[in-house]
Amino acid sequence: MSLDAPQGHIGFTLNGAEITVPAEPTVRLSELLREVAGARDVKVGCNAGDCGACTVLVDGDPVCACMMAAGQVQGRTVDTQAGLVADDPLAERLAQSFQRHQAAQCGICTPGMMVSAVALLRSGEALTEESVSDALGGVLCRCTGYRKIIAAVLDASDTAPLAEGGVGAPIARLDGWPKVSGTERFGDDVAPGDALVVKAIRSPYHRASFSFGDLERFTEENGLTLVLTAADVPGENRFGVIPGFEDQPLFAETETRFKGEAVAAVVGSAEALAGMEPFPVSWQELPSVLTPEGAAGAALLHEGREANVMCRGYVARGDAAGALAGAAHVVSGDFSTGFIEHGYIEPEAASARRVGDRLEIRCCTQAPYMNRDGIASIMGMSAADVRILPTAVGGGFGSKLDLTAQPFVALAAWKLNRPVRIAYTRIESISTSTKRHPSQVHMEIGADAEGRIVAARFDGVFNTGAYASWGPTVANRVPIHASGPYKTPNYEARSAGIHTNTAPAGAFRGFGVPQSAVAQEQLYDIMAEKLGIDRLEFRRRNCLENGDPTVTGQVFERGMGIDACFDALTPHWTRALAEAAAFNDTSAVKKRGVGVAAGWYGCGNTSMSNPSTIRAGITPTGELRLHQGAVDIGQGSNTVITQIFAQALGVAVADITLVGPDTDITPDAGKTSASRQTYISGNAARLCGEALRAQILRLGNVSEEAVIRLGDGAIELTDAGNTVRVDLSHEGEYALEAVESYDPPTSPLDKNGQGDPYAVFGTAAQMCELEVDTALGTVKLLRIVAAHDVGKAINPLLVEGQIEGGVAQGIGLALMEEFLPGRTENLHDYLIPTIGDVPPIESLIVESGDMHGPYGAKGLGEHCLIPTAPAVLNAIAHATGARIHHLPATPDKVRAAILAVGTGA
Repeated sequence: MSLDAPQGHIGFTLNGAEITVPAEPTVRLSELLREVAGARDVKVGCNAGDCGACTVLVDGDPVCACMMAAGQVQGRTVDTQAGLVADDPLAERLAQSFQRHQAAQCGICTPGMMVSAVALLRSGEALTEESVSDALGGVLCRCTGYRKIIAAVLDASDTAPLAEGGVGAPIARLDGWPKVSGTERFGDDVAPGDALVVKAIRSPYHRASFSFGDLERFTEENGLTLVLTAADVPGENRFGVIPGFEDQPLFAETETRFKGEAVAAVVGSAEALAGMEPFPVSWQELPSVLTPEGAAGAALLHEGREANVMCRGYVARGDAAGALAGAAHVVSGDFSTGFIEHGYIEPEAASARRVGDRLEIRCCTQAPYMNRDGIASIMGMSAADVRILPTAVGGGFGSKLDLTAQPFVALAAWKLNRPVRIAYTRIESISTSTKRHPSQVHMEIGADAEGRIVAARFDGVFNTGAYASWGPTVANRVPIHASGPYKTPNYEARSAGIHTNTAPAGAFRGFGVPQSAVAQEQLYDIMAEKLGIDRLEFRRRNCLENGDPTVTGQVFERGMGIDACFDALTPHWTRALAEAAAFNDTSAVKKRGVGVAAGWYGCGNTSMSNPSTIRAGITPTGELRLHQGAVDIGQGSNTVITQIFAQALGVAVADITLVGPDTDITPDAGKTSASRQTYISGNAARLCGEALRAQILRLGNVSEEAVIRLGDGAIELTDAGNTVRVDLSHEGEYALEAVESYDPPTSPLDKNGQGDPYAVFGTAAQMCELEVDTALGTVKLLRIVAAHDVGKAINPLLVEGQIEGGVAQGIGLALMEEFLPGRTENLHDYLIPTIGDVPPIESLIVESGDMHGPYGAKGLGEHCLIPTAPAVLNAIAHATGARIHHLPATPDKVRAAILAVGTGA
């Protein structure tokens, strides 16, 4: 078709409508669609064609909108996810299939996935796993592990109804339809059109002193509205997440401590910022330290932290040194990992406005109340005068707990009394966000002649970067977990967080436990081989059971389910070993291996109060509202918590209106981290539902068996064939209301780390089957089988989704991921698993029934990835005899290790 457009305009058909919009032909199509045409369902994750989130159809063909000039669509047809789902029955069926399979978790990649899938479905090509993987191969997903996306596309013609039910039912995500229909709104989707843009000015050096030029003149000459520096911060120019460790400035004052640290921010129109001259700042590069080895003798990054040690962790039980000296067998080793980037597809973004003497901030965050309190401190305001309204979050995994973009827009909006917005570039996001801690671990394990562990000693050094972030949490959690889920009567574990001039290391799925498991689980394999015991049997022989003390002396009488996980793996283990042996008998160069590893994770904060509060009410018109403040970042808390509440109250999930996180109207349900929401907020929801039900039954004077039915202005109660009507006439928001909290029962740890750090542990065992080309060092994953004890599966499909997504991240940790400051700051150089890297995953759900969890449920998100990397490494060793001591196990490292043991082709 042909559309005539005047100079400076572009005419094309967008989602079936002919439009002509003002735009220069050289701007990105993604910018034209989002900022001019208002198609916010087109997501921007990289602006480099690496992530595929911005995929649209141009004349029916999928393209990355960020890599196409707007002028190229003159007279052509463009379709986005929202338009396709609204107008094409095929796309609508695909959306329903995504819902049915729970193929959208956070949802940020879903537009790209679905648009690419529509092109495949329209092509008439035969649908196979291979054809789907090929069609979707240009779109990255960090949440799902891709398996449910593949299944959803293969089943796109299925019209089966969505599941219904309460606890235990695989119902669709309650927040899923906006994700699959293109109406979900993320951090950079919600700012008003007249918002000014904020851009941070950042250090190009690992460490530098600096001075500014004439900022007033620069502002005027470049048509900017405002320049902000540390001098403009009205409150505390520092923030953090752990009391006593608030050490990171919003703007550095005289010296920057890592590459990418902010020294100023400019505010103006997008056009002014795009044409801005270089910012007037002079840099003096200073000596820097990038590794813990050099930190002890380097200049202190923070006063009072001797030798640049941020903090230490320690757990001791029995006599580890004596038991190791007397052990029949001892194995030891050194293992290390590098920085790992979170790699969420949505870069950090926020917008803010001033409302009288208050601030309203919309942002992608995992911790709205923590954000509120941190911003209040920076602004010198009362926390009650700061409102955080979380948007949808396009992946978090820990890094979006910390303040990032929010303080910049808060300060600018307050100063200008105008709405402002900020969205990090991909390079900015990767170079400045927190990372998984690099680790250097030495570990020794001793066993008796019968193959029972008698002792373990662990020493871990963790590079925590320039600022504390969640470093203290990692340092304290790792010694508790470094034993793995095994009986270890004599134990000593030490950890240290060391400051360096690198980006801060913070919270990342597992809080340091995946790093310790890499060492511990490989040494367990080495010990089993030394003893001549089957590797799975060796683990089963030593695993914790109900009634056994952990390394902190804690005893669980119920819910320690690791033995059941091993039982679930056993038939798969037997099959896989036989198949690998048969293959290896006839293959000289390619060798197959089978690996196993276990993991455990304590849900919630370590020996600290971390309550959640849930509120619910029934309006005078009979509407049931659940005020649920836990941020759903894709893990499914909106759905799971509602299922738990519905079960406790005795109503259908469909009867409930969900009121999402908003610090003004939802109680504090705590941060979304540490596998705490299902367990802690779920318990608060259970208590809230039970309390509201008790009120209703009391008003109706009916028994516990009564059935509740919500009506127009009344509640009907049916009990033993009789129906009672409770009138809801009332002045105010709610005729009936309940607010309940839950805080896990834990205890402080003593000087030796003894006590009850967590009320519940989740456990898991995973098996990996793979093939190694011994001539090239390449690794091909064939299958992962993952057995996870979840206590009770509130929603089995969500459980599977968490397992599959965690496994995919574990694969990245094992085989490809490492952040190198200044070198891997985009999604082309920093590799995360693609749809072709993740093999079939079989999830085995184990339900041990926790004594504290809601209906027996435990948290799950963190421990999904803990066993994956060591299982992969153990499988490589089984195939080749070669051990990998520094992750990731890239082909060059695998080949070198093979040559070192003399098994290379």
